[in-house]
Amino acid sequence: MLDRFYEYIGQNSYVPVVIISVAIMLLAGFLLTRITKLLKLPNVTAYILAGILLGPYCLNLVPARVVQGMDFISDVALAFIAFSVGEYFRLSTLKKNGKKVVVITLFEALLASVLVFILTFFILRLGLAFSIILAALASATAPASTMMTIRQTGAKGDFVDTLFSVVALDDVVSLIAYSVAVSVALSALGGAVKAGDVLLPIAWNVMLIAIGIAFGFLLKFLMAKRSTDNRLIVSVAFLFALCGIGAAVDVSPLLGCMAMGTVYINVSGDDKLFKQLNYFSPPILLLFFVKSGIGFQLDSLVSSASLSIGVPLLVVGVLYFFVRLIGKYAGAFLGCAVTKKEKKVRNYLGMALAPQAGVAIGLAALGARILGDEMGPILETIVLSSSILYELVGPALAKLSLYLSHSYGKPAEEAASEAEPAAKPPTRAEELAALKEQLVAIERQLSRKEYARSPEEEAFLEATDDMPQPPPPSDPPEDPHADPPEDPPDTDSSVGAEYNRRKFINKR
Repeated sequence: MLDRFYEYIGQNSYVPVVIISVAIMLLAGFLLTRITKLLKLPNVTAYILAGILLGPYCLNLVPARVVQGMDFISDVALAFIAFSVGEYFRLSTLKKNGKKVVVITLFEALLASVLVFILTFFILRLGLAFSIILAALASATAPASTMMTIRQTGAKGDFVDTLFSVVALDDVVSLIAYSVAVSVALSALGGAVKAGDVLLPIAWNVMLIAIGIAFGFLLKFLMAKRSTDNRLIVSVAFLFALCGIGAAVDVSPLLGCMAMGTVYINVSGDDKLFKQLNYFSPPILLLFFVKSGIGFQLDSLVSSASLSIGVPLLVVGVLYFFVRLIGKYAGAFLGCAVTKKEKKVRNYLGMALAPQAGVAIGLAALGARILGDEMGPILETIVLSSSILYELVGPALAKLSLYLSHSYGKPAEEAASEAEPAAKPPTRAEELAALKEQLVAIERQLSRKEYARSPEEEAFLEATDDMPQPPPPSDPPEDPHADPPEDPPDTDSSVGAEYNRRKFINKR
């Protein structure tokens, strides 16, 4: 029925079909988030599920022609993701955390990739191009779920600081690993792995990084004294330019966009631009993830014919799911052991690195184009299906790791009380000294403060100053049994003068 509707409105132009399809994708993604929000799942899960429902295996509400014409969405969405990752690479933060975080990140990211490559290439006997790209994708981690869990629990401490830094650096390692893997994959698909075929894409990536660095400095110069609208226009134009340059040389613009974000945050210290882009990018990211869900091939999960092996794709996906988890946990454990991190960080950091979405799905979309029509959809199917599972169990594992590491809850409070002994009560001399300092500060404040007086009050005070003063009364005889008189206010000080003035005015 919907196909007839699309044929009717698309008789003269296909533009109405595209616009209505985009509207359906946006609404479906939004409606699914209402359900996942109740289950406390990230929005990425809702977007992927919405795409599966709209795809050809369920409702088939979006034509395949529209989906094929939206390939550019992957590049644009990844450009926004990579630029936002650059915000986390402040030099001050990197200097503070030191080399330990870098070592831990390299261990957990690369060990996961190595184990997945061993599984796919040596055990399952899959192709080199497919195995090395999937292995590179295994290193990526989705920070959104982990960050959301930390905000919800209010966790703090060394475990949380280490987790923040590792998650931020993790995407950098995955992007570099993916760039190298794509170079090797292209050479393998060509028939033989040649040094020139590997070095040329790396050279293009280096060029994009240099352009991104230059764009970062230029962006800082152009952002000065610009309106909010113009800041958004200029920054989006730069991101689109990097996407176009990357597409022209057939390499991913991720490293260039990340370099631009890193340079901009360090030379300007302005995080408002990142927040502004975060408000602008949700519809683009939604369309990207929904499009990925539409391309999800359910029938390939139970078929092994496309891979020419005796193992169904569902088994490959399940093995990939668990092997990557083992690699992440073991790598984080070994990295913490090498850097001599405390036991609670070493034992539970790997559990918080389970989620995988965002960058991994975007890279899978780019890798699918490289692998072609046969292996490309299979790669996306494995990454998408595992990403849904990771997003389902990831927040629970992250929350469990935060609790076991005493980063929140009652154990965290007890650890904080043990780390900070109770302060001793101040002595009387210290209390008197503090009170004296407060009185001196009040006196100085009052002496500097100008009180507004009416003209009548000023004239009255001047007249009282000119009037003859009565002689002071004679002192009465002292009573030896009487209590000593109270000390009058110090009229020489500004506080005493102000006290007498107010007392005199009140008698009026």
